[in-house]
Amino acid sequence: MQANLTQLNSFWEDRPVLVTGGSGLLGGFLVRRLLNAGASVHCLVRDWVPDSVLLSEMQDKVRLVRGDLIDQATVERTLGEYEVDTVFHLAAQTLVPVANRNPASTFESNIKGTWTVLEAARRSPMVRQIVAASSDKAYGDQTELPYSESQPLQGRHPYDVSKSCADLICQSYAATYELPVAITRCGNLFGGGDLNWNRIVPGTIRSVLRGQPPVIRSDGSLVRDYFYAEDAAAAYMLLAERLAADRSLIGSAFNFSNDQPLSVTAVVDLLLDVMGADVEPVVLNIASNEIQEQYLDSRQARERLGWQPRFSLREGLGETLQWYRSYLEVSASPGLSPSNRSALKVVGAS
Repeated sequence: MQANLTQLNSFWEDRPVLVTGGSGLLGGFLVRRLLNAGASVHCLVRDWVPDSVLLSEMQDKVRLVRGDLIDQATVERTLGEYEVDTVFHLAAQTLVPVANRNPASTFESNIKGTWTVLEAARRSPMVRQIVAASSDKAYGDQTELPYSESQPLQGRHPYDVSKSCADLICQSYAATYELPVAITRCGNLFGGGDLNWNRIVPGTIRSVLRGQPPVIRSDGSLVRDYFYAEDAAAAYMLLAERLAADRSLIGSAFNFSNDQPLSVTAVVDLLLDVMGADVEPVVLNIASNEIQEQYLDSRQARERLGWQPRFSLREGLGETLQWYRSYLEVSASPGLSPSNRSALKVVGAS
């Protein structure tokens, strides 16, 4: 089911918003929804990623601030000069294999980056609500499934630890300073605009469209939530709205999920079915430091926030497929660069 992005929400009309991580997968979806809701959007950008949805399709509609997330002076200046009311903190190093190879840079981005944003917000009197991205990985390895928000955060490997720490830091600022922050914990996000090709959804789509077999890094048995980024963006905005109206939500964390855990193999099979492809994946079985089963219970978000996903998993994969078909067709065209694809109709990205 298509989300209605054109209906103006008076809560967001002309509201100054800062999005960190706007050039990432979720950032592209969130910025688009905010713009369509009438918000005044500002994005803190460290690395210039021309092919990102933010920069290729929306950079003329937002205010871009060049700077590093861990530079508190830059974050404070941005919040102060643009009179930011609402902060969405999405920026992070999000790849587990990169965290395993480079833990220090992951800790710096994910942990220091979080306290930098929160401390800057604490010192900025205009900030009224903050939504911070945690992850299902913050729970670590648990014996009880699905994960509920009452379970302890006990990451052990570098990426998981970085998300556990960032999550707890958010809770600390809420409890100690009453900073108006709420926390999201989502499963594996997918959607058009994700150019990290080693992730299972974009990697599988690109391989099949190129006539190659898709590659599974693990043995295919790992079980996860797969959550369409359009639904995640809508959830973030809803949480910010609820937080503005209900201060009892300060410091609260919410799981967002389709409540449909699947193995990697099952997701690839479903995606191949959506694509109408008859091909056998290549299973490398080289993944390390991965938890066998992780999936979420989203009951609290449904009951306390009145939230529910708008897309089934199959519908989300179908929307995602259409985006990559358009993107890869433009990328392969000799007369067009990827940055020109905003001039074309990109199904599933609007």
